[in-house]
Formats: sequence, structure tokens, C-alpha cells
Amino acid sequence: MDEKILKALGEPRRFRLLQLMSDRSYCVGALAMRSGLSESAVSQHLKILREAGLVLGIKRGYYTHYRCNTETLDTVIAELELLRSARRKPCDGPFYGCPESEYLKCKAYVPPEKRGKED
Repeated sequence: MDEKILKALGEPRRFRLLQLMSDRSYCVGALAMRSGLSESAVSQHLKILREAGLVLGIKRGYYTHYRCNTETLDTVIAELELLRSARRKPCDGPFYGCPESEYLKCKAYVPPEKRGKED
């Protein structure tokens, strides 16, 4: 995942702006009013969100309205889903870079779903 996306999503105020824009587009003034941030702060956050590709700006007369870029969000969600669904692979042992003490702990590990069950 792009470092800019992670940086943009890691700031709670930017994430809040994305939440606001998830159902409709807003101009800077409306986002400032709804988020409690100043217009200049909203503009700075939108700049970072735009550079990360998470937000699109649509010019409507004098104002630019911003909305979430759903294509980029879909990509981010898909990458996070891959992380979530990854299955843990067992360690190959002390000869593959794992210290023997850690290998023994790992080998003895019993997943929570199998604890207390008899085979």
C-alpha cells in the first residue's frame, strides 16, 4: 500500500473528513462547519487526501466539492482484507533465522479455538 495512503488514513481528523464525505460531496466551508476545523485546516487535510488519491475534487462554479475516491478506497479495503485473511504459516525452525527458544515457543503454541478440545 502506498505510504501516502497510510499517512493520510493515520490522522484521525482526515479519517473524520473521509467519513463525512462517504455519503455526499462537500465544499471546504461545509466540511469545516461539520468537522469543527478551520477552513485552512480542512484545506491542508484535503491536500494530503487528494495527493494520496483518496479524495476527488469537482469544480462547481466558484467552489470545489470534494468526495471520496471509491476506486482507491476499494483497493485499500482489498489490501486490508488480504492481511486479515492471511493464514499464519508455521516456523521452519532454528535453521531458517528463528532462534531456537522462539521456535520452541512457536511449536508449543495452541490456537485459542483448539484450546481445551481433545482430538
